Amino acid sequence: MKLKILTILMCVSVNNLFASDISSTTDQVLFTINNIWMLIATFLVFIMHLGFATLESGLTRAKNTVNILFKNISIIAIGLLTYAICGFNLMYPGEFLLGNYFGFAGWGITNPPGIDGLVGYADGAYTYFTDFIFQAMFAATAATIVSGAVAERIRLSSFLVFSTIYVAFIYPIAGSWKWGGGWLDQLGFYDFAGSTLVHSVGGWAALVGAVVLGPRVGKFHKNGTIPIMGHNLPLATIGVFLLWFGWYGFNGGSVLSADPGPVSFVFVTTTLAAAAGVVGAMTVSWSISKKPDLTMVLNGSLAGLVGITAGADVITPMYAVVIGFIAGLLVVLSVLFFDRIRIDDPVGAISVHLTCGIWGTLAVGIFSSEYSFLTQLLGVVSFGSFCLVSALVIFYGIKMIMGLRVSEEEEMIGLDLGEHEMEAYAGFQIFTVE
Repeated sequence: MKLKILTILMCVSVNNLFASDISSTTDQVLFTINNIWMLIATFLVFIMHLGFATLESGLTRAKNTVNILFKNISIIAIGLLTYAICGFNLMYPGEFLLGNYFGFAGWGITNPPGIDGLVGYADGAYTYFTDFIFQAMFAATAATIVSGAVAERIRLSSFLVFSTIYVAFIYPIAGSWKWGGGWLDQLGFYDFAGSTLVHSVGGWAALVGAVVLGPRVGKFHKNGTIPIMGHNLPLATIGVFLLWFGWYGFNGGSVLSADPGPVSFVFVTTTLAAAAGVVGAMTVSWSISKKPDLTMVLNGSLAGLVGITAGADVITPMYAVVIGFIAGLLVVLSVLFFDRIRIDDPVGAISVHLTCGIWGTLAVGIFSSEYSFLTQLLGVVSFGSFCLVSALVIFYGIKMIMGLRVSEEEEMIGLDLGEHEMEAYAGFQIFTVE
C-alpha cells in the first residue's frame, strides 16, 4: 500500500515538473516571438524615414535636394540621442508631478529591474531596450513632419536647433499625457498609434513654422497662387510606397505583441484606410481640377494612414474605409485652403499630418462605441494648445537669436549651393531654346 502511494506521489511530482517546464518554455517562446516582432516593427518605422526623405525631395525643387536629405538624416540622429538622454524618461516617468501633467524618471537609459532588463519588463512581453528603440523611432518621426512644411527657405542650423528642443522636451511631455499614463489617459482619451501624439504634434509645429517663416519667393502674388512643382515625381511616389510599407510597423508594432489576432486586424484596417484615402483624394481633386493629380493621390494614401492610426485596433474594417475616404477628401480640401490663406507648405505636410491627425482622433469617438467624442475633442484641443504655444516660443526665440530664414539670394540659387556648396545632380545643366 505504501509503495503504491509513493508511486502515485512520484508520478504527480513528475507531471507537475513536466507541466512547469512546458509553461516556462511556452512563456520563453512567446517572449522571444513578441520581442522579435517589436524589433521588426522598429525596422519598418526606421524605413519610414527613407520614405520621408524621398517624398520631400521629390516634391521640392532639385536645387534644394541636398538640404532636404541632410535634414532627414540629421533628424534621425537628433531624435534617437535626445530620446535616450531625456525623452524616454519624460514620456514614461512612472510617477507624475503637477497633477499628472509632468514627470521625469532621470537622465539616460539604464538596465531596469529584472534579469538584465529582459523578462522582468512589460510582464515579459518584450525587453526594456526594445521598448526604448521602438518609441525612439516615433520621436524622430514627429520632427520629420516639420521638415517638409518649412522646406526650401529655412536655415539648416535653425531647423536643427528647433528639432532638438521640440523632440527632446515638447514631444515626450505631450506624449506622457496619454502613453505615459498621464491626465488624458486617466480621462479615457484614446490614440492607439499616434494620430495626435505623433502626427498632430508634428503637424502643429509644421503649421507654426510655415506661418513664422512666410511663403517661398514667388509662391503667391496679388492674383493668386503660382504652383511650384516638385522636380521628381517618381522619387516622391517611391517615398509614399516606403511610408505605406513602414506603416505596418508603425501601427502593427503598436499592438505591443505578436498576437496574431490584433496584429492581423490592424494590418487590415491600416491597408483599407490607405486605399480609401487614395480614392477619396482622387475623387475630389479630379472633380475640382478636372485633371487627375498624382501629388494629391500620393498625399491621399498618407491621409488615410494618418486618419486610421488613432483607432486602427478598435475601428471595424468597413468603418476604416469610411475614415480613410474622408481623410482623402480632407487632405485635398486642406491643401487648397492653406494655399488660399497663403500658408506655403511645399509637400502638404500640414494637411496630411495635422488635418487628418485631428480627423482620425475625433473619428475614434464617432465610430467606436468605447470612447467619448468629447474626450477625444478635449485631447485634440489640449495637445493643439500646448504644441502651438511651444512651437511659437521656440521658433520666435530662434528667429530673434540666430535668424530663421535664408537670404533671398540663397533661396533663389537654392539651399544646396547656398548652405552646402553641393549639388544633388552635379554635372546636369538646363538648356533653353530661344
